[in-house]
Amino acid sequence: MTAYLAHFLVMVAIYAILALSLNLLIGYSGIFSLAHAAIYGIGAYASALAALKLGLGFWGGLVVAAGAGAFASALVAIPSLRVAGDYYVVASFGLQVVVLAVFMNWTDLTNGHAGLPGIPRPKLFGWVIDQPFEYVFLAVAFAVLTWAVCWRLTNSAFGRVLQAIRDDEIAAQAMGKNVVLVKIVIACISSALGAMAGSLYAHYITYINPSSFSLHESIFIATLVILGGSERLAGPIVGAFLLLAIPEVLKFMAIPDTVAAPMRQIIYGALLIVFMLVRPEGILGRARHGR
Repeated sequence: MTAYLAHFLVMVAIYAILALSLNLLIGYSGIFSLAHAAIYGIGAYASALAALKLGLGFWGGLVVAAGAGAFASALVAIPSLRVAGDYYVVASFGLQVVVLAVFMNWTDLTNGHAGLPGIPRPKLFGWVIDQPFEYVFLAVAFAVLTWAVCWRLTNSAFGRVLQAIRDDEIAAQAMGKNVVLVKIVIACISSALGAMAGSLYAHYITYINPSSFSLHESIFIATLVILGGSERLAGPIVGAFLLLAIPEVLKFMAIPDTVAAPMRQIIYGALLIVFMLVRPEGILGRARHGR
């Protein structure tokens, strides 16, 4: 039971990082992305390969993951965010499809569908973090660090520019703000944080394969933000806890797996519909005038 609770808390912390990082785009910048699972996967594979093939370990792999995530995001953000409108949504969808195809088909590097086993556990001053509750502290520490970075960004002059761009991009541009550069920078920061969650996941599970980083996963991460409430940092954390708790509750109800999986999707969809009708800003989201 203790190990079960520890695993749940680790996954909540990892998904909280993913949701917080995506909220920088959706909630604070008004940019919708369908590629956060791809960024998550890039972080996981980059960190795993850095550890397995280069011997960099967890900490070196974490840096490689953040850099790889930011670089992949920049490749999409630089051309697509120069144009107003929803081009980034389409471009991010393309990134998601391409990255997943690379994970599945570049077998010499990623081992394809077989995945990458034997990813080493993190070490801290020679101490191997291999016990469930030890990893809880590590994952929660990174979640708190992510929250602190997001809080500092959103409560700074840079954050106010982000919100101005979200509310009225033309007005922000008229005020002399470099709208394109700001959007590219926040996309890279969001992706670097999301890739760090991938590194944490890879070194926790010690095995990764492409199935964990599909488009379905991107939609799920976006759901955490929407349901929990964007524009507030606590919202995505609440969304992560709630939506990860639902399948665990179903397990205790002794429902067969063949029924539990589709029931989980039905519950997710029903929750989204209810909240869109009753509280479209999400559980902790900030209501806007006129809604």
